[in-house]
Amino acid sequence: MATYALLCKLGVAGLCRKWCCSRAFTCRAAVNQRALPGKVDRFGGVTVDLADVDLPEDISETAFGSLLTDSLAQWKSEGKLAVWLRVPIAMSRCAATAACAHGFTFHHAQDRHAVLSLWMGGGESRLPRFATHQVGVAGAVVDESNGKVLAVQDKNKTKNAWKFPGGLSDPGENIGVTAVREVFEETGVRSEFRSLLSIRQQHNHPGAFGMSDMYVICRLSPLSYDIHFCTHECERCEWLSLAELARTADTTAITARVARLLLHGLERGFECIDLGMEELPAVYSGMFYQLYHRRIPTS
Repeated sequence: MATYALLCKLGVAGLCRKWCCSRAFTCRAAVNQRALPGKVDRFGGVTVDLADVDLPEDISETAFGSLLTDSLAQWKSEGKLAVWLRVPIAMSRCAATAACAHGFTFHHAQDRHAVLSLWMGGGESRLPRFATHQVGVAGAVVDESNGKVLAVQDKNKTKNAWKFPGGLSDPGENIGVTAVREVFEETGVRSEFRSLLSIRQQHNHPGAFGMSDMYVICRLSPLSYDIHFCTHECERCEWLSLAELARTADTTAITARVARLLLHGLERGFECIDLGMEELPAVYSGMFYQLYHRRIPTS
């Protein structure tokens, strides 16, 4: 095989033998299958992670290009529709080869790797774009005994308006968990999640590198009341009357609107405004998702 001979010249002839011993590749498969090892998804794509392939980090662009040529030929013959190539930063030269010589395009990059993609199906690419949104979450901690809510003023802002404490959700973090965490980190107050109150969607957000921003406000109940706010992030932190927060000019439009919503909940019952959370099984085996919706009345 051309690829095997080339790897022999590079002193890595053991590559095919290693494939035979790992990742469920047999010796016969290594002889007949010259493709890079990868995972086939249910959409007809192949994902290859070069960090998991027994290639030397200093493999030349010529050697990798030859290996990729053989791989693409095999995947096309098998009817594969797309290739996802995950390239660690130490093997960046492989990304240049894939892009310049084989038509791959950059899909996204994170930390110490980049992911390139190639659509091999007919017509316009049907591959999904990378994630385009960031999710910010705030917690409105309401003390139902006195109608007060926890509010902060951020530091280093052009307008130090009163707002609910919050921040960006971490990858894999549920909305309610983010709200509770951010409230504690900014104010020192412990709380528990009750419901989702509102969602704001804003496109071309300056603070999100021009991407779209989802801003979620949750209703929380306090488990503690003493304030020990973070002086690095906050200028002030206080328990404010919801009525005062709803009418003051020293706040944002969304904060004032949600304050009025919370006042309505205090007067009529929070079931009138709450979007509760229910965890349901996903179509993917063994996985679950959180569904937020108004409570269904029981007959």
